[in-house]
Amino acid sequence: MKLRPPSVPLITVDPYFTVWSPCETINYQTTEHWSGNTNCIYGVAVVDGVKSNFFGYHRNHKKLTQTSLDIDAFSTTAVMENDIIRLTAKFTTPVLLNDLYLLTRPVSYLDVNVEVKDGKEHDIKIDVAGSEDLCLMRRGQMDITRENIIINDTLTGMKMGAAEQKPLNKSGDDICIDWGYFYLLTNGKNPTTYEDNFEGRDYIHTVCRLDDNGNARFFFAYDDIYSMEYFKKPLKSYWNKDGKTIEEAIFEASEDYDACLTKCNSFSQKLYADAVKAGGEKYAEILLLAYRQVIAAHKLVLDENGEILYISKECYSNGCGGTVDVSYPSTPLFLLYNPELVKGMMRPIYKYAISDAWTYDFAPHDVGQYPLLNGQVYGNNELKYQMPVEECGNMLCMETNVCIRENSTAFAEKHLDILEKWCDYLIKYGTDPGNQLCTDDFAGHLAHNCNLSLKAITGLQGMSIIMKMMGNSEKSVYYRNEAEKMAKIWKDTAIDENGCTKLAFDQPNTYSMKYNMVWDKVWGTNLFGQEFMDNELRDNKKHFNKYGMPLDIRADYTKSDWLVWVASMSSNKETFEEFIAPLWDFYNETTTRVPLTDWYDTVSGKMVSFKHRSVQGGLFMRLMMD
Repeated sequence: MKLRPPSVPLITVDPYFTVWSPCETINYQTTEHWSGNTNCIYGVAVVDGVKSNFFGYHRNHKKLTQTSLDIDAFSTTAVMENDIIRLTAKFTTPVLLNDLYLLTRPVSYLDVNVEVKDGKEHDIKIDVAGSEDLCLMRRGQMDITRENIIINDTLTGMKMGAAEQKPLNKSGDDICIDWGYFYLLTNGKNPTTYEDNFEGRDYIHTVCRLDDNGNARFFFAYDDIYSMEYFKKPLKSYWNKDGKTIEEAIFEASEDYDACLTKCNSFSQKLYADAVKAGGEKYAEILLLAYRQVIAAHKLVLDENGEILYISKECYSNGCGGTVDVSYPSTPLFLLYNPELVKGMMRPIYKYAISDAWTYDFAPHDVGQYPLLNGQVYGNNELKYQMPVEECGNMLCMETNVCIRENSTAFAEKHLDILEKWCDYLIKYGTDPGNQLCTDDFAGHLAHNCNLSLKAITGLQGMSIIMKMMGNSEKSVYYRNEAEKMAKIWKDTAIDENGCTKLAFDQPNTYSMKYNMVWDKVWGTNLFGQEFMDNELRDNKKHFNKYGMPLDIRADYTKSDWLVWVASMSSNKETFEEFIAPLWDFYNETTTRVPLTDWYDTVSGKMVSFKHRSVQGGLFMRLMMD
């Protein structure tokens, strides 16, 4: 990978169990949780008693010199050297979207290979450590327990966790878990364990020697006990739905490493090749870096009926769970590889929307604050903070795409009443939306928002598609006619004298990204057509700054997901690559060293806010279209 990642993924399981290196040289800085809180793990090669860090940071140890770093969809591989050894460290989290067990099993691998360079015999051990940060909100928050573990006489290590276990005791945005247990084990040669305290942090260590081929393997795991509260019911993660224990899961992971790696390599290689074909090498590299992050911003559980719930955490935003306008941009990745997960995003919204607790005639914004999903929290449910047109259109577009992807309306048929209710709202208010928020709520309320009106138009067109697939031609024609009427009014009022479109219907000489129009191209519905889109993109290119096109005329910031959606409306690969190049440059050059941000300044090249968010699934739009 030529792209210098702004942050390097090491462990990527879910919103709580993530570890990143904030530097591309992975032994220069202390590892972090995506929030920026310390999540300290480190690894040491002990050669003839001399300790040298190969990942993470410990100020009392020497450092191996990193000579290469490569990242694919599932693995991060670093090569480190000194005069005596060459060490390859491969971190892999096999979050395969087409295998729900592997997707959710909370076990991540570290595979180590050591070559001796000087031809001499040396005493070599690998020592991997994990700190209390991994299972506490903050260092020293409370007492922790530590325990030696042996699994099936083949795995040796330690576990640690808070001395007082209170699962699901809090919700919030950039918080860390303080319940459950972190595990660190090896199946290596002559394993030992120990614990220590350094600079006020308790650590557990697992140590082993190399096998005859110079290899050693370690396993990081986390048992969160309960993963989600869903309308007052605690739920476990999908992986232990049948009562499997964490120790059984770790042992299985130790046995199927080679098989997992083969699957991961095949998936990643195909993803890369397909992405290069669709949008070029820079686009492909961005997707490889985004893949694990998007998944690690979710948690998969089963409801009381055994149906999948796939819950996003609105990371570094407000911590909301199952946010509709966060799910909506993320869907291209999941439509591409497993549309059942999109249904898992929608089920909680449907459940809440038809409950007595939801009193509005439009779709809700969220179903709680992660991991407590007990009803919407955004804006304290006050009307002025709702996103009526936005969320109705989002749910209709998501439902349409599931129907198309699965070639079935079975899921939509269970929710027709509420879908039609949301269509009625769009017909009434979507032509010229009032002073509402949209998904870009950070920019504030905006009346007469042209792009928000596009959301209503595509939502109604989507319902026409659903009805046609169901064989209801009368309602299909009805919703198509409503979409066409609205689109005609839109063209009459949104297009400026220069032939380009405005930010708001009443604001001449303005511009904005019209990313919601992309579904007209995806669905081939020709409400606006390719010629119109090409003209819009030609105008968009006039507004580029160093790191891409701003979201709209009001500020220099942009959104990565929407930038890719706009680029995906292009009629040729060359134009798409012109839009992608400055996005690649931003991630490659930014001094903001965090997991991929989706909201950044196109002039300064710095994060405005947001990081580690699931919306980066939207980067897969062009690949999904192909």
